[in-house]
Amino acid sequence: MPSPLTHDDPVALGPYRLLARLGSGGMGTVYLGRTARGRTVALKTMHARIAADPDSRTRFRLEVDAARVIGGRYGAQVVDADPHAETPWLATEYVFGPPLDDAVQWNGPLPEASVRALGAALANALGQLHHSDVVHRDLKPSNIMVTAYGPKVIDFGIARAIGDARLTRTGAAVGTPAFMSPEQATGQEHDAAGDVFALAGVLVFAATGHGPFGQGQPADLLYRVRYGEPDLGDVPPALTPLLARCLAKDPGLRPTTSEIASQLHDGSGEFADHLPDAVLSEIGRRASEVWAVTAQRMAAPTEGSPPPAPAEGSRPPAPAKPTPVSRRRLFALGGGVAAGVAAAAGGFWYWRDQSGAGAGPGGQGEYADNGASAKRTTGLAPLWKVSDRNRQHELGPLVPHPVPGTVLMDQGGLAGLAPRTGAAKWGVISGAGSWQYAVANGKVYRIEEPNPDVDQKHPPLAIHSVNSDSGGTLATVARLSDSNGSLRGNQLLCVADEVLYLAVGDGADPPSGAGEFRASQKWTLRAVDGRTGKTLWTRPLPSRRNDSNRLHFLAARVVGNRLITLQEREEGAVRVVLHNTRTGAVSWEAPYSVDDPETVREGISADTSHVYLGAGQLRALRLSDGRQVWSSRPTHGYGETYSPPTLKSGVLYAVVDGAGLVAVDPRSGKQRWAEKSDTPGNAFVTCRPVIGARFAYYKNGVTLRAVSLASHTAARTYVTSGEQFFGDEQNGIVIAVANNYVAAYPLA
Repeated sequence: MPSPLTHDDPVALGPYRLLARLGSGGMGTVYLGRTARGRTVALKTMHARIAADPDSRTRFRLEVDAARVIGGRYGAQVVDADPHAETPWLATEYVFGPPLDDAVQWNGPLPEASVRALGAALANALGQLHHSDVVHRDLKPSNIMVTAYGPKVIDFGIARAIGDARLTRTGAAVGTPAFMSPEQATGQEHDAAGDVFALAGVLVFAATGHGPFGQGQPADLLYRVRYGEPDLGDVPPALTPLLARCLAKDPGLRPTTSEIASQLHDGSGEFADHLPDAVLSEIGRRASEVWAVTAQRMAAPTEGSPPPAPAEGSRPPAPAKPTPVSRRRLFALGGGVAAGVAAAAGGFWYWRDQSGAGAGPGGQGEYADNGASAKRTTGLAPLWKVSDRNRQHELGPLVPHPVPGTVLMDQGGLAGLAPRTGAAKWGVISGAGSWQYAVANGKVYRIEEPNPDVDQKHPPLAIHSVNSDSGGTLATVARLSDSNGSLRGNQLLCVADEVLYLAVGDGADPPSGAGEFRASQKWTLRAVDGRTGKTLWTRPLPSRRNDSNRLHFLAARVVGNRLITLQEREEGAVRVVLHNTRTGAVSWEAPYSVDDPETVREGISADTSHVYLGAGQLRALRLSDGRQVWSSRPTHGYGETYSPPTLKSGVLYAVVDGAGLVAVDPRSGKQRWAEKSDTPGNAFVTCRPVIGARFAYYKNGVTLRAVSLASHTAARTYVTSGEQFFGDEQNGIVIAVANNYVAAYPLA
């Protein structure tokens, strides 16, 4: 738990201002740090006397490398590091959850379901290390952090490459005696099988509250590890055979990590579902407390005064055992969990394909907003969620196109979901990527995938209209003879006034396994009459290099007689290009500087006079000539980046890193109000906010926040693993999507 800085602790390390101590030991100190933008990290350092030793510095560098290998999926994501600094340091995400030893101390031994889930995830974590030829060598309960999304392995201080003995003295036992392998206890080679032995010891501890070889002096423990039989008397009987094999003295008799994972758990359900309520409460408490930490420093001791800080290696007393809370309340305090944790939610644990009944009328989906007195409810579950672990997208993101009574999704093809339950209304129409269908006035259009067994080698591109209730084809809207309909780079950009705007290619298909484009192909931007199928105009597009996978357009929208497009050049540069809808002529174009083009793929905000750009500074361009009317940078003193904006009812909304949601006057660019946020450091600026009648929605940490447009405070938060969010006003839901995950939340 955080404790005040001492008088001689540094003020900052790199770009990180130090706020508190998280712990200190013989090798160094771990601090809580925060950037100017509000990102919170854990900073591990080496004591000066240790840093002076070249071998210790080498160990620290290897620790950094091992932490990068395991990554944020099973460990604390490495954010930054400088192993060559005068005081070497390593910055990782701050992990929200207790160490396993503390969790067992507060809650008692974990139930069998928890042990199985924990063991399977840890086995996968070790497997990832071992596949990179790295062994941990010090796996123990205090080096395992328990989070709502799975365990995270930390502290790679004595990890090393398999077979590398340069930093190990012959005959020296390095590690923690109670969880050492027999070969490690005698100073011999500790390979992947040694980590398996330690994993079994950890699971025995989790299931019983004690290690397999008891307690005592290090020499006694080392003797029992080498020659004694493990104490498995309190282990659940169903786990005993597997753990006994893992604890075999002969490394060759121990199972592999993949075998352990498969025997312990099938990966179903959310990891949090398998944890006791008291552990979940502690995770939520820690997630809340870290944002309240401010820098406090003890005064320098006067002569004869007692030392102001605990002795090195000591741990603060454990807090009182937390009061259990329901799972729905788990994240009541956790609205500020860091983005790194959210990324980890898509790791080892998967949801199986499912649809769940959620909040209906009068249930959790219904709530009232009374301005400043709006009821605050946090940590809510989605109305429904479904997943497809096999889904992969190649060229475009997962972008829903809602129509009344149906939610259209790209699930490896076009699929229709019921908006109230998420259940499939009709199956996938293969081949229709999200960039190859569009919706206008309740009608659905899609580019047909040619049948290679029936169609000729280069079939013409065909556009069909689709029945949104059944998924059946209604009619062929157009068939373009001077095109190659089998090219996956063909795009249906948008439809307006029954005119279809497309990026169309002609030329040879790329070789199997290559990118989607070839330099010899010819690409055009076209307008096609959806009533007659005739091409109204055609404009050439630049060629793509061989093997490129980048589509020509990120987004498009028609406003009046203007087609506004975000066009991506081959080199990755994005430009706003405005075409006349009658002739296709380019009226003007302007550069759009964005770090990641994918962040602006969700759509375009514009009115009859201006187009509004974010993903950096917020600015307005005049539609008549492309001139910049105003630009705005955050005024709150934290970040510098706005999300792509959303225009609704004459107000421009955006998310700002370090501040949360802001509302801006679209005529002047002046800020009208900013969210009264208690977790400013975790606002996601990679997708634009969703605006309802009473609430604005955006992602903050692992939550979707519903911010009252009246009180400017978060009235509700929902637990989410989504990465993109879209408003479906027709069906009254917010849709959250990730690579293999779809969920719905109430839109109000």
